[in-house]
Amino acid sequence: MVSDSTRRLVEAAGVASLGVVFAGAVGSAVGVAVPAAVIGGLNGAISGWRRTYDWKCSDGVVAFTLDSTWGLPMTGAGLVAQSVGLLRPSSGYVPELSERHNRHVYRRGFRVRKGFAVTLGNVVSQAGDIERPRRARLVTDHEDVHVWQARWFGPGYPVLYVGWMVLGGTVGALRWGSDRRKQGDRLFATIESAAYYLNPFEWWAYSRDDYWPPSGKVADFGWRRPCCAPLTIARPERPSGLAQISR
Repeated sequence: MVSDSTRRLVEAAGVASLGVVFAGAVGSAVGVAVPAAVIGGLNGAISGWRRTYDWKCSDGVVAFTLDSTWGLPMTGAGLVAQSVGLLRPSSGYVPELSERHNRHVYRRGFRVRKGFAVTLGNVVSQAGDIERPRRARLVTDHEDVHVWQARWFGPGYPVLYVGWMVLGGTVGALRWGSDRRKQGDRLFATIESAAYYLNPFEWWAYSRDDYWPPSGKVADFGWRRPCCAPLTIARPERPSGLAQISR
């Protein structure tokens, strides 16, 4: 009888090999075959061992293919978060939200801002207390949207996301400066609203999470309605709240 460890090792080796081939081929086109192959191989090895990709569903095949090709830059960024999660015993990897869900989820690990989950590539960090239904849904209905945004937009994703933050932050500061009597001491809040909450990628994720607009977070300018239907409408309710979803 084949042991669980053996099955994991076989999947890790197979997915790593495919990752090296796919990523190396893409990287060779732009002169970075070796670094690309390393990223593809590492992602494949970790994801294979953890049974991350759902090979029985087209989503899993598409997720792996994009992670190893078009979305490779963000997959590389995800390895940074992955390394923090692997090196910190307290990171708290969450297999029930990761295995065959095409993503890696940590309760803690890599952090940008206190209280906020952060997604880099296919790695979600700072998920927090996922036993709480609301926090679990944050992963499945919000952060998972970011995972797929990184895949679909590929190398353009970080450029567009950060570019909006810079532009939005500038617009927010100008808006505050032109209406200081009304905005009062809300300089940071106004900038945050324009740079982060009104970022189209966040608008999209918050809308899918059925949480738009976030209460008290969006300034008196910008879009007021969700950009799309929430995932709770787009798919049947699952009692556990931890099942794989469609974007």
